[in-house]
Amino acid sequence: MIKLLIVDSHPIVRTGLELYFNNKPDINVVGSLGSGIEIFDFIRRNPVDVIISEIDLPELNGITALRAIKKENKNIKVLMFSHQPEEIYAISTIKAGASGYLNKKASVEDIEAAVRKIYNGETSLSEKMDKHLRYEDTRKSRSRLFKKLSTREVEVLKLLSIGRKNKEIAEELDINEKTVSTYKARLFKKLNVTNIVDLIHQAKHHNLT
Repeated sequence: MIKLLIVDSHPIVRTGLELYFNNKPDINVVGSLGSGIEIFDFIRRNPVDVIISEIDLPELNGITALRAIKKENKNIKVLMFSHQPEEIYAISTIKAGASGYLNKKASVEDIEAAVRKIYNGETSLSEKMDKHLRYEDTRKSRSRLFKKLSTREVEVLKLLSIGRKNKEIAEELDINEKTVSTYKARLFKKLNVTNIVDLIHQAKHHNLT
């Protein structure tokens, strides 16, 4: 049974969501609140699995409430549900600890699907914003790898990726072959691979070449 808390400043929105979810045998609406400040007392007194929360709430906005909730209750999943444009708020709310973001233009079926998805530990975003988040994650991963690799290691990696042999790399970089072998060994270790084919594959996957 999914224990659901609905938080929205508009009574009609809360009532509509309550009526919809009360017809679902495996979802129990345990509460309906009109402000962000009420959330904390409620979740201290009642078990909650998922919170559907608007961003624009009186007394305490939804994102500030979200950060505080996640500090005390890491297991509670939060679906931000707002009329605010997802291009501006979706990624920032995910970074603040939300498990999903939905615009208020979404259908009740979409809201239900998002609730079930985040309850099961997944992130729920529109296809467009999901791609954007994945791109950011890839870019961060690439940035972290670049920081791990020295300038010379990146140079050796690039030359290996275009098929240069150790001797050719040594000549091009004006170093000896033994040093090239040392750089290769470091690259294997840092990129967690054991052969040149996997090394090049990893480099291409992270856009290092």
